[in-house]
Amino acid sequence: MENNKQNINQEKSGLSNAAQPPYRLEGLKLESPESWAAGAPAVMHSIQQLIRDASTLRGGRALFSMNQFDGFDCPSCAWPDPDRDRSPIAEYCESGAKALAEEATAKKIGADFFRENSVYDLSKMTDYQISQLGRIAEPMYLPEGGTHYQPISWDSAFEKIAEKLNGLDSPDEAMFYTSGRTSNEATWVYQLFGREFGTNNFPDCSNMCHETSGYALTRCLGFGKGTVKLEDFYESDLIIIMGQNPGTNSPRMLSALTKGKKNGAKIMAVNPLPEAGLMGFKDPQKPLALISKPFELSDLYLPVKINGDMALLKALQILLLEEEKKNPGKVIDHQFIAEKTAGFEALTEELKRYDLEFLAEECGIPMAKLREAAKMIAEKKRIIICWGMGITQQHNGVNMIFNIVNLLLMKGSIGIKGGGVCPVRGHSNVQGNRTLLVNHKPTKEQLDALEKFYGFQPPREGGYDVVKAIKAMHEGKVKFMFCMGGNLLSAAPDTTYTADAMRKLDMSVLVSIKLNRGHLIHGKEALILPVISRSEKDIVNGELQHISTENSMGVVEWSRGVLEPVSEHLINETHVACRMAKAVLGDRSVIDWDRFMNSYDAIRDDVSQCIPGFENYNERVVQKGGFYLPNAPRDGKFSSEHTPGKAAFNITPIPDNSLADDEYLMATTRTHDQFNTVVYGLDDRYRGIFNERRIVMMNEKDIEKAGLKEGEKVDLFNYDDGIERIAPLFIVVKYAIPEKSTMTYFPETNVLVSINNVVDGANMPASKYVRIKIRKHDPEIYQKIDKHIVAATGTAQ
Repeated sequence: MENNKQNINQEKSGLSNAAQPPYRLEGLKLESPESWAAGAPAVMHSIQQLIRDASTLRGGRALFSMNQFDGFDCPSCAWPDPDRDRSPIAEYCESGAKALAEEATAKKIGADFFRENSVYDLSKMTDYQISQLGRIAEPMYLPEGGTHYQPISWDSAFEKIAEKLNGLDSPDEAMFYTSGRTSNEATWVYQLFGREFGTNNFPDCSNMCHETSGYALTRCLGFGKGTVKLEDFYESDLIIIMGQNPGTNSPRMLSALTKGKKNGAKIMAVNPLPEAGLMGFKDPQKPLALISKPFELSDLYLPVKINGDMALLKALQILLLEEEKKNPGKVIDHQFIAEKTAGFEALTEELKRYDLEFLAEECGIPMAKLREAAKMIAEKKRIIICWGMGITQQHNGVNMIFNIVNLLLMKGSIGIKGGGVCPVRGHSNVQGNRTLLVNHKPTKEQLDALEKFYGFQPPREGGYDVVKAIKAMHEGKVKFMFCMGGNLLSAAPDTTYTADAMRKLDMSVLVSIKLNRGHLIHGKEALILPVISRSEKDIVNGELQHISTENSMGVVEWSRGVLEPVSEHLINETHVACRMAKAVLGDRSVIDWDRFMNSYDAIRDDVSQCIPGFENYNERVVQKGGFYLPNAPRDGKFSSEHTPGKAAFNITPIPDNSLADDEYLMATTRTHDQFNTVVYGLDDRYRGIFNERRIVMMNEKDIEKAGLKEGEKVDLFNYDDGIERIAPLFIVVKYAIPEKSTMTYFPETNVLVSINNVVDGANMPASKYVRIKIRKHDPEIYQKIDKHIVAATGTAQ
């Protein structure tokens, strides 16, 4: 990519107005990618976001309470807050400030807005345009055959929900989705209602981001969460970051990496793109850092091919064994292996099958770099390996995590200070949702506890995850969908297929704070139930309530909003779940839902009786910094699927990533102006890509071989399942990415991800492993795209 700024002017298509495509690309601007993250630009962009969202006063005041001991938990990522010292003025990052600006906005939309704007007209807007409309101010209802949402009272809304749910032939014709923003308290009553109603259909956002992590870690360590604390980063010898972009996805992680490196740790980055947040950092909390040169983070960067991680991990294991032969007893922790693990001998035999040169070619890393990485690992003991969706959303993501664990077990690096596994979770309480039983496959012990404590018989058969739920909707097996937050349509794979499935529903109900595309692709009837945000005061019977969340490292801490609700017609998520339960179950319920509605302490009292680790919940959650949940592997206690009492080494195959001459592997990613499906703006500042989202990052050699040019318009295709999937009119951008690997933004290219392209075992979408073809843009392609697909994908401008 050229160092100087450049403008790529978009040519008009030349089509008549009748055939004009629904994409009007404005001028794409490219700059050199940044080599460091945060600093003064992050501060300035945070302020600009507050101004743009008309939340300067509300949001600005709330920033000083976000992530403080007596404040509210950031609604963005799940990175932990420091146990002790927290900055009194800036214990947040740019992403957190943007998320707060979104929900603290003073802009509102209500009955008048929906009366003037039809659902179809709104669907022609981009996701960014939709997000800028403002907070939803009152409950809205779309009748069957209706074109416009209309206001509805809360009582009437719950009556309609009750009518639909009680009219189903089976409770399993309903599904209850959950977003990671949902608090522990709302999560508990929500799943409790669903199970008393009679279903385990609880698909959630874990099914699309870290289901792979939980599935793999449970099977090899006996515990489905990470094993490290934040302070372990400060005491580590080596931190390896794989498929994770901390500068955008969890910026406060950069502070932990910096502190660890200043204490002597080395950092290794493994990623197809040389992300700014992997290379350098300017701490916005430290004034001197703003004017000094960036602090260098990565000591070694390995630009792995998409899905080359498996070959890389195999090569590193082989090279560690070679180093052990040269220095017996100095590299491999044989005592730990003998006492704590099973399967090491079988693994060493399996590794003899592989040729190192072959593995180097498969991962795209030269042998010299592989040996440098192996030597770095061989010389260290306290090793943390972090990963994000660059690992979990590969079709063989479970096997990749098995190999991450293999590497750490060889070193004896799990269950020690400064060492362990660290899946970097996305949404702020996604881990807490799962702990509090939003789970489509609860254990027998968990269901037994509910039955014993409450006295009803919960269903025992496993329910639908996200992928299975979408298929069940498509097949007419699920007729009612309730979403406690989130934007399932835009987060899910195979957008056209998913949209078709949602349109077959009898009713869709979305609990939200702002409008999103999921409200515009709906069931035959649809409800929007607006709620207060996490930063707003939650007052029940005149008393200010607090909720709680669990972060990525198993800390449960309280959260209490400080802002006045933006509308008097909003209620909280806990009351939504309880009032729904009362309306649907009526006298046949054995649970006192009013008790939960009157005080969240009652909810936490019940949780403390049903979930191990939550004893004295109410007393411990209000302690400074909250409390840690039990974590057996952190304490050196393991149990694998086939070997109780021991961690397991696993033998896994190398995938066949061979491609045809005109094929590429595509991974979807987010921009820096985005959190999950929420688009804050049109810039990807760290990557130097501005004012456009419909781009495809390609290696310079691939562009030349394909007869393309940077700035050229192309169409993207996927042919999984024998179906032609099309993402039209993208712009080629030259980028430092391995050959035959490409990167695009989601949700724009979710349309290319087959519903059947899933992670083996975990059954979550493999959105980081999509085979595509790239062809010069054909204006006639729009004849294949009808208005329903446009509405579902948000490509109209």
